[in-house]
Amino acid sequence: MLSKNDTAPAFSSPNQDNQIINLSDFRNKNNVVLYFYSKDDTPGCTIEANDFTRLTDDFNQHETVVIGVSKDDCNSHQAFIEKFNLKVALLADTSGKICEDYGVWQEKEKKGVKNMGIVRSTFVINKEGILLESQYGVDPNGHAEAILDIIKAL
Repeated sequence: MLSKNDTAPAFSSPNQDNQIINLSDFRNKNNVVLYFYSKDDTPGCTIEANDFTRLTDDFNQHETVVIGVSKDDCNSHQAFIEKFNLKVALLADTSGKICEDYGVWQEKEKKGVKNMGIVRSTFVINKEGILLESQYGVDPNGHAEAILDIIKAL
């Protein structure tokens, strides 16, 4: 698992528009909030995406971009964005490499059944590519506001 002050793992992945997004695209320009969620259009993931969308202007004022990551494909992301009018970029980590690199692909247990899955997690990466915050197993309720508070304190 990653910790504060670690170098953020580089990533390169297509977004909802099938455009390749790299962490290096933001170096010396923007802070990045990289949040991982399990699946498009599921209850907790929708709460989180809507809350980050609602706060987009606040994040922008603090030179911060918000990017969601799941293993869903670009078409699924596009449908999710259109359904809820989301204003966050969503990366299609269909290979699972970004999830592995950030340590969010973990064994989870639900109703006594163990499966591998994405643990809802968020990382705050500064303009130099250093992790300022790494949170694993987050609750979607109020999470976007809590992350914004961290950004405001920078």
